[in-house]
Formats: sequence, structure tokens, C-alpha cells
Amino acid sequence: MTESCLYNAYCDESCRLEHDGTTVMALGAVTCAKREVRDVAESIRALKVTHGLKPGFEVKWTKVSPARASFYTELIGFFLGDERLRFRGLVVPDKSLPDHLCFGQSRQDWYCKMYRTMLLPIFTAPHRYHIYLGVNDTWGGSRSRQLHDEIADSLLDPDRQTVERVQQVRSHESELLQVTDLLIGAVTYANRRLDTSSAKVAIVERLREGIGQQALSRPSSSSKLNVLVWQPQEEAMNVPSMSSGPRSVVHGQSA
Repeated sequence: MTESCLYNAYCDESCRLEHDGTTVMALGAVTCAKREVRDVAESIRALKVTHGLKPGFEVKWTKVSPARASFYTELIGFFLGDERLRFRGLVVPDKSLPDHLCFGQSRQDWYCKMYRTMLLPIFTAPHRYHIYLGVNDTWGGSRSRQLHDEIADSLLDPDRQTVERVQQVRSHESELLQVTDLLIGAVTYANRRLDTSSAKVAIVERLREGIGQQALSRPSSSSKLNVLVWQPQEEAMNVPSMSSGPRSVVHGQSA
């Protein structure tokens, strides 16, 4: 019988605003067993120091530059090589397409639904999970509770025994949330087909070398980095149950 383990999932997003000049939106989460989080964070801080950065330097996709390219590509290599870390992402190729009025929902409700769709395949019995959301103007207390409620309903888990906690955390307080930001930035960059920065292109190519050339823009069964490409017709259907449809491998088990 598999022993229950507590996992943390660090969630963030890119290009979520409705009128920000981009069509692509991406969400994602880095997962790690809670007992390993401190050791992973210390390793990342040590990597920062090795590259002449302060331990508290905040990793962000928007900070990627040629001057720090070697650090960021090595950090991607650290993620790829560390079996304790997994990434699950969801890409919306055109966030302008969903007709929210047609489906009787607000844009915020749809946004919450996208998060639920992204997160559900992560959860695997008998493990337990804490969800940490990057702080932004979307995730107030009521929205965090809404996401927790919707996840619990989808899992038929009214007592919150699987997902025990959903709360916000600031990026500078969490190295793993910073890694999430970096990976989501790379996924979004790849799906927007940009090549405006040699350093960012290098990160995308490093990920493709480790996972596969199409892994950032097509559905993948990789257990290290798994990305769902969402299509708007799915709005007319319920999110698949945990026992139906294709499933990805997370934490070494079917999920």
C-alpha cells in the first residue's frame, strides 16, 4: 500500500489579463514533496550564489537577460535533473475565444475553471496537497476559497482530505514559485513563437532538449513537464472525472 505523502504545488500564470495585447495565456504548477522543499530551495539559493547573485535574488522570466543567461539555463538544468520536481501546465492558445455569457459565467469563473483543469491531474490518492498561488489581483481570499471549493467538489472530497490548503504566497518568499514563473514564461514564449531574446530562446531550447521538441506546445505524457493545450469547445463539457479520459503520470503514478 502506498504511503501518503504531503506535496506542495506552487502555481502562477502568464498573460492572464484580457486586454494585454497577447492571445496566449498559460497557467502552471511546480510540485514537490513538502519534506523536500527546504533542501530544494537551499540548492537553488546556492546556485544563485555560484553565479554571483545574492541568495535572495528573485528569479523571474521578465529578468532573463544575456548577462544572466548561464544562471537561468543552469537553473533549468537543475529542474530537469532533479526527480523531486515536476511541472504541470495549461496553455490557452487564444484567450479571447471563450464566450463567457454563453456559458453563464464571468471571466473570473472561467479563470478559476482553467486553474482547476490544470491542477486536477496532479492529485493522486492517497497523497495530500497544499496549493500555493502567486499573489496578484485575481487571487483574493474569496477567489482562493472558490478554487478550493471547486477542487473539492471535483474530487468528491467535501472534507478537504486531498487538497488541505489553498493560499497565496509572495514570489520572493518561495524559490519554487520562482521556478514556476520561469517555466510558465518559457511555455508562453514558446507558444507565442517569439525569438526576441537570445537568453530566453536558450531557455526554451534547453527545455526542448530535456523534454522533447514539441513538449511545450503539444499535449505530452511526460512526468517531468506535462502541458495541456486547452480548446474552447471544452467549455461546453464538465471537467473530466479523475477516472476518465487520458491521464498523465505524476509522482510516478497515474494521475
